[in-house]
Amino acid sequence: MHRVLRNDGYLVGWSDVRVNPLWVSYQVEAVDDSSIGSRPNFQADWRTLWPVGTDSYAGSGYDRGHLAPNYAIAAVHGRSAQVDTFLMSNMTPQRPNLNRQLWQRLEESVMDHFAPRFERLQVITGPIFPEHFMDNVFNRVGLVEVPEAFYKIIVAPHSEAPLALAFIMPQDVRGNEPLDDYLVTIDEIEARTGLTSSPR
Repeated sequence: MHRVLRNDGYLVGWSDVRVNPLWVSYQVEAVDDSSIGSRPNFQADWRTLWPVGTDSYAGSGYDRGHLAPNYAIAAVHGRSAQVDTFLMSNMTPQRPNLNRQLWQRLEESVMDHFAPRFERLQVITGPIFPEHFMDNVFNRVGLVEVPEAFYKIIVAPHSEAPLALAFIMPQDVRGNEPLDDYLVTIDEIEARTGLTSSPR
């Protein structure tokens, strides 16, 4: 069960139980000018039931991992949308090797390799938690539940049939693995998340 939070450039399916975004959905396209503004400051989101402060992850060993990515949203949707990506409702606890290496390379591939080949891309991304809620209920950074992995679905709308790639990346990666080691089916993501259709 979740609520939809509407932001400039992306949507968030927010869970007040897990104190996490369950999904984030956004569109990207190829851009001619790749320059973006300075990195905004993190900011709390008053719309979340439980307060998640900008310092909530301090000393935890986890990064504040963006789901709607700073660069792609800024380059495609502009400065106001970039600022919105720094809302804490767009963050989830990610291990540094994942956030700063493997996940970042995947985000770069979306913009550098896939976006130029298609008119536009729809991206849906989010965390994956253990199957049984009670198995992970106390694995938290403050109030925020820690995911065991993350998924990303990249869809290229097409006149006949959409083309799609899907990835699942666990928290415990080294960071230098090939991206295609983590290719999966959309069915697997649906099975592990309980989400059965793309957010609108």
